[in-house]
Amino acid sequence: MLPRYKTLRREGDKEIVIRKSRFIGYGTPVASEEEAIAFIERIKKLHRQATHNCSAYVIGERDEIQKASDDGEPSGTAGKPILEVIKNQGLKNVAIVVTRYFGGILLGAGGLIRAYADGAVAATEAGEAIEYVLHREVIVDADYTWYGKLENEFRGRELRVEGTDFTDRVTVTCLPIEDEADSFIAWVTDLTQGQAVITKGESVYRIDGE
Repeated sequence: MLPRYKTLRREGDKEIVIRKSRFIGYGTPVASEEEAIAFIERIKKLHRQATHNCSAYVIGERDEIQKASDDGEPSGTAGKPILEVIKNQGLKNVAIVVTRYFGGILLGAGGLIRAYADGAVAATEAGEAIEYVLHREVIVDADYTWYGKLENEFRGRELRVEGTDFTDRVTVTCLPIEDEADSFIAWVTDLTQGQAVITKGESVYRIDGE
């Protein structure tokens, strides 16, 4: 699993006008190539009357799947610029469609490349780029006499805490960053003088800063 990666928070769209042509950028996070294709087909159906619905998507931890479509625009002037925006922004598992309604003024190859790139940027702005960071669940089970100290120390470290259970003992599910999990466990062990029972859980992604 990647230590961190960027994607879009949600599906979004934004329209820009370039020399009387309307360009509507649609962006969405996707979990698979099938989801990306379904998204593109849905936007195409929504804009059946559009001059072009050009698209691109990037799927996989290592960007294993990359596809782009010019949808009738001159080769390399639409799908490729959209794809380059996704890659240049470092986004993963993202699909973008830029819909064009021709306004009567020819843009030329260079103008089309810039316009579709701008449309793709508009799509990522509407979908809001976010970063996911890999964390590791660490479950700290301790006697209540340690709870106040643990709570204060965790708060002081601005540690992400997923939940706290109160039974005959207190169990705190913490989420240190994955590559800091072992040092965190060592620190808690020292802090509690070895009296806490500490176990590792699953690796999970959480949005950075939230």
